[in-house]
Amino acid sequence: LLAGQRIPAEHRTHADRMVTHPMPAHDTSATPPGALRTWLLATRPKTLAAAAVPVLLGCALACAADAFRPGAALLCFAFAFLMQIDANLINDLGDYLKGADRADRIGPERACARGWITPRAMRRGIALTTLAAAACGCGLLRYGGAELLAVGVACLLFAFLYTAGPCPLAYRGWGDALVLVFFGFIPVGATCYVQTGTVPPAVAPTALAAGLVIDTLLLLNNYRDREQDALSGKRTLVVRLGARAGERLYLAAGCGAAALCLTLWPLAPAAALLPLAYVPLHVAAWRRMVRIGRGRELNRLLGTTSRNILLFGLLLALGIALARC
Repeated sequence: LLAGQRIPAEHRTHADRMVTHPMPAHDTSATPPGALRTWLLATRPKTLAAAAVPVLLGCALACAADAFRPGAALLCFAFAFLMQIDANLINDLGDYLKGADRADRIGPERACARGWITPRAMRRGIALTTLAAAACGCGLLRYGGAELLAVGVACLLFAFLYTAGPCPLAYRGWGDALVLVFFGFIPVGATCYVQTGTVPPAVAPTALAAGLVIDTLLLLNNYRDREQDALSGKRTLVVRLGARAGERLYLAAGCGAAALCLTLWPLAPAAALLPLAYVPLHVAAWRRMVRIGRGRELNRLLGTTSRNILLFGLLLALGIALARC
């Protein structure tokens, strides 16, 4: 896999030369990171909390049913992490090919746009990650039936169609709705199912809460990039509704997730109350978001939002697991 160096024009493939996009705003002549760090940055480690939380909640539901299976849980975590990394690599390449990583980009640096990883090398990385995720998914088949194969195929299609293909879903404003499905109902429900053999009623509010809290990360990204996305033809929900609506959606998604947990009171009072500790931290992040408004300073909130998502997941999972006691 090629990384850590710029590729001379005479050595680029025809496909690489055919890419039409604005030149990066950054100084690409600067010394790039080493190969290992380049690929690490391309995986976007701060987003891995979004992959961990739904699986953690599914495991908590299995624990509450006294049906926790460590082997299945480990495979679920591995599949979720690999699919998140896969989606991030596909997004890096897809946005580069479509010219969405414009010269005025203010978000974190992207490997393809900076010339740190060539499109050919990125495709190889995507292929390897996809195969690794598929291997983990096949390992989960022993815990369920053919329905798990359909779930795995759906996850792979989502990863590719989100920003790749002729009609990328993220460019049509479907991102937030899809987060509820692929970071909420599917991972929470599937993780619980492979351990318990059932999908209990508590999965629905738990999964929806997970999807909403994880959507705050997407909303923050889209809020920061709203002006550049509009110029690139990326019609996210924030672009469609405006910056003020984006601020309100960010606040409502986090608070709504905590409110949904109150419906779990009959199952586990602790699951209803513990996530409320997340709300002040989320409101504080929202206030900073509104105060900053635009620009690179919003990038500082990515880590804060990821930390808050992880805290929410840990608190809710603990509250659900305590129902077994």
